Amino acid sequence: MTVIIRDFVPADQTAARTLILTGLGEHWGWIDETRNPDVDDIAVNYAGQTFLVAEDDGQLIGTGALIHETDDVARVVRMSVAAEVRRQGLGSQLLDALIVRARQRGYRKIVLETTATWTEVIAFYQRHGFRELGVADGDMHFERLLR
Repeated sequence: MTVIIRDFVPADQTAARTLILTGLGEHWGWIDETRNPDVDDIAVNYAGQTFLVAEDDGQLIGTGALIHETDDVARVVRMSVAAEVRRQGLGSQLLDALIVRARQRGYRKIVLETTATWTEVIAFYQRHGFRELGVADGDMHFERLLR
């Protein structure tokens, strides 16, 4: 597998949306497309933000985005990896690329949240230096300070 991580381009729209919604469906057992309107037009909804895609041999296999929250804080969202390539380090590559971009943009902290019962994802973020802040509305909240 030869993975390229690059910025999203409008031609990625259909594949990125499908990947993200499929991943949510795998986790929840169903997909409510109305609850994810931001992925209906990624170029517009993430304009001025960082939205990365991972591709292998022309196939989109991962996504991850970094959005501005405050002058010092960015939020990681839309981390998704295709089922057939999970647990092969792609999520780590995407997250590392987002951390690099956060530093380049001058952020001092990254925050994120995930479902509190999604233990393998919680462990993933902890392995990458994210510290638990607590649970609210069924979501575990994390932060990672950047140096």
